[in-house]
Amino acid sequence: MEIPTSFELTFRPDLELVTDVRTFVEQLYQRVLHDKDLSGRLAIATHELLENAVKYSLDGETSLRIDVAPTAGAPAIAVRTRNRAEARHVTTLRGYLDEMRASDDPTAYYLTRMRRAAGGTHVSQLGLARIRCEAEMQLSCSVEGDTVTVQAETLVS
Repeated sequence: MEIPTSFELTFRPDLELVTDVRTFVEQLYQRVLHDKDLSGRLAIATHELLENAVKYSLDGETSLRIDVAPTAGAPAIAVRTRNRAEARHVTTLRGYLDEMRASDDPTAYYLTRMRRAAGGTHVSQLGLARIRCEAEMQLSCSVEGDTVTVQAETLVS
């Protein structure tokens, strides 16, 4: 199976375009990977990361990069978004990622986030928990100046 090593797009998406990109990514990788479940997980991560980038971008511009590389017979997958963000949003993001990593059970963490969101007192960040739980990917972020890169990655067995 020949797998593209990367796909990158820099644009100014709105929420409607996020859905279009998700659909494109899912269809492209269904054809490339021949794995509906895996391409669906990739689409979830793409959608949720792009949606957050749209919500929290300083200037509206976002870069999306997807890397799929075969390793020992299985693909390693990484989805990254990069955008400029306010320091307070980066601090909040780091806090959620630290909290998520501290939880051993992705499903329990996701359910906790859903309960908090239903209470309406917190920003839900359900998308990040959804990536970890449903897409079965680990999340991380890096910051350079006011530019934040959020990455979801997994090694598929």
